[in-house]
Amino acid sequence: MKSRLLSQWIKIQLADRPLRAKSLIITIYGDMIAPLGGTVWLGGFIRLVEPLGLNARAVRTSVFRLSREKWLASEQIGRRSYYGLTATGRRRFEVAFRRIYEAPCDTWTGDWQIVVAPGDVLTPAVRKELLWAGYAAIAPGILAHPFEQSDALLDILENAGLRDKVVIMQARTLGTLSGRPLKELVDRSWNLGAVAAEYQSFIARFRSVARAMQSAAQRDPEQCFLVRTLLMHEFRRVQLRDPALPRQLLPDDWPGHRARALCRDIYRLCWAETEAHLMQMLETSNGPLPRAGASVHARFGGIPAAPVERGAPAAPP
Repeated sequence: MKSRLLSQWIKIQLADRPLRAKSLIITIYGDMIAPLGGTVWLGGFIRLVEPLGLNARAVRTSVFRLSREKWLASEQIGRRSYYGLTATGRRRFEVAFRRIYEAPCDTWTGDWQIVVAPGDVLTPAVRKELLWAGYAAIAPGILAHPFEQSDALLDILENAGLRDKVVIMQARTLGTLSGRPLKELVDRSWNLGAVAAEYQSFIARFRSVARAMQSAAQRDPEQCFLVRTLLMHEFRRVQLRDPALPRQLLPDDWPGHRARALCRDIYRLCWAETEAHLMQMLETSNGPLPRAGASVHARFGGIPAAPVERGAPAAPP
């Protein structure tokens, strides 16, 4: 039975914040489809996202563009088209979603990863990707992040053909890790005030959802899918702007911690019903979707196993 409160909330969210089809498809593939094999029939996917306000034409146009951008690859079997993640798309998801599901590291010893890019070697697109990865320009031609994340950095540079055109170094803070000069550098370079405001907005939008789901005797699978989609779409958007700095460099009472806890609680509440809905709505070229592997159940510190329809094979962990 559908919750009237959740139905009203979903309707308001879709009206107030229209969703861009391509970005929404990335959210759904990354959060839901990638762990379930990564490839589904397009017709089933179109039916799945119709309640989000996406029509068939918008979905087909978007998946075509995502294929051109090497996120998805298509396979034609008879009259049916199946779209799945490319190796590049899967790697991009793994880098981005690792930041979402894993708790931020609390241990920082003052080390920095430095990227020295002389002249105008970094294109606007590459600079944007580095900013999404949490790097900030601390001086002309110099970007930095307080955690070593070489895999993500090298992936960005290799895809852009710039690995041999920049210098990557390690540095260490000398002196206190929470002194005023360091805090001023962080405030100037990362604009944490804007990120904090987005977290506060996230909390305000989703606080009532947590209460409604916690008080529900039963949860409707389609509503859970819609809530989880809107939740992860918004949390992913904020996370792309959060540089994931260590605790020592963050302001007191950082709202990102409360936002993550809220996201975790809602995600856990709608997990099982969403998985059941996906099993009902989607299919692969071999039949039912496989179950999510053990690694998926480690998200947000632990997700309970979801009920799976009879006949669904197990996915590797």
